[in-house]
Amino acid sequence: MSNPSRVYLYAEFQNSAPFTEEVWKEANVLMKDVPGLLTKTWLSGVGNHSVGGFYTFDSLDNAHAYARGLLSDFAKAADASLTVKLFDGDVVATASRGMQSPFYA
Repeated sequence: MSNPSRVYLYAEFQNSAPFTEEVWKEANVLMKDVPGLLTKTWLSGVGNHSVGGFYTFDSLDNAHAYARGLLSDFAKAADASLTVKLFDGDVVATASRGMQSPFYA
């Protein structure tokens, strides 16, 4: 991956926790200070209660730092395995605008 100006990060914890305020309240406060974090959408697995998120970062470096830092720390605290995938947001910009993606409005 080159050095895109928009990076999407998908993360999922392999756990089973109903999506309650206990899951997100403290994390939301901490994430407001994450360098380069532009957006976050929480995810809760249908039928399995896995917890995850879809994030937008302003750089690959900031996405890596979050995944290796705070996100990894959350996984350790929850005693959960973590899956993280990074996506280049620049290469898909034209196609996403063509689909009226709110991330490219």
